[in-house]
Amino acid sequence: MSASTNLPATLPRNCTFDADDWLKLARHWYPVALSRDITSAPTAATLLDAPLVIYRAGGEVVVANDICPHRGVPLSMGRADGDGIACVYHGLRFGQSGRCAKIPAQPETAPIPAKLHLATYPAIEQYGLIWTCLLPDGKTSIPNMPHWNDAGFRQFVLPSFDIFAFAGRQIEGFLDLAHYGFVHSTTFGDPNNVIVEPYVPVPNDVGFEVEYYSTLGNFPEGLRHLEPPGHRWLRHFHVHLPFTGTINIHYPGVERLVIMNAASPVSARHTRLFSPITRNFDTDVSEQDVTDYNFRVFNEDKAIVEAQRPENLPLDLTLEAHIAADRSSIAYRRALREMGLSQFFTA
Repeated sequence: MSASTNLPATLPRNCTFDADDWLKLARHWYPVALSRDITSAPTAATLLDAPLVIYRAGGEVVVANDICPHRGVPLSMGRADGDGIACVYHGLRFGQSGRCAKIPAQPETAPIPAKLHLATYPAIEQYGLIWTCLLPDGKTSIPNMPHWNDAGFRQFVLPSFDIFAFAGRQIEGFLDLAHYGFVHSTTFGDPNNVIVEPYVPVPNDVGFEVEYYSTLGNFPEGLRHLEPPGHRWLRHFHVHLPFTGTINIHYPGVERLVIMNAASPVSARHTRLFSPITRNFDTDVSEQDVTDYNFRVFNEDKAIVEAQRPENLPLDLTLEAHIAADRSSIAYRRALREMGLSQFFTA
């Protein structure tokens, strides 16, 4: 972390990001938990090195700093206590909006100091996930997922998946087209169909999108005989900066499969991947079967991303060699650079 005399109090201790980069990244929205996992009991999470506690109280989701303002014990060590959570150390109770509602060691008639209320962050439930933003400024938004609410589509929310690498590396790999036949040859890739046809990334207000056509199908290995001969598959990528990518795969006819990769940066070297999926075919398949197959694909990518060097993402395009198939990667690095991200993201 670079030295500075004007760092805000919100910068986490032991921050693994360059300070200026952290301040830019903290203005964006990231998922921190699955909606189904959050109850009245406290749940720990970490975003951009900031320890968080998440719980439900009075019909709302509360995301707050994971520290009791009284004596600094993590509230995620506590327990559910009626309409809130209770600190394990002195039993202080925190409810809606993170407000301290009870101090067991003092009479209930005594006033509760304002300093005992928790520092909270906005929380939005979308796509089966809890999203938050550490430095909201009203200028950023949650990524869009095509077809999530459309009739005839079934939704799947996979368990989170940890990757011990930088979030930017994960998303760049998600956008990469040339690795399918090599990294994913036992799932959906075809080592005999690896040519990447020309394509052009198109910038938009939140990042960019790419329409990529090819003859490479999306049926798992062993089911490729079901692919109609000559079908031109469209994979429509949407990139929402900084770390979310969505792919909309056009099967024959009106069948669609949409997969979101929301790479939530736990730290500069640890990414928690959240992946909602929706599709309008084979809607009777079990959630476990969908999870098992996609985790096979994720683990294939995980082995590569965790091995890449440098661990960070070189935004200076002169630092690595490029091929024609890298147009998405180049567009992604340029877009991050245009956000003003710098020191950490170079070699």
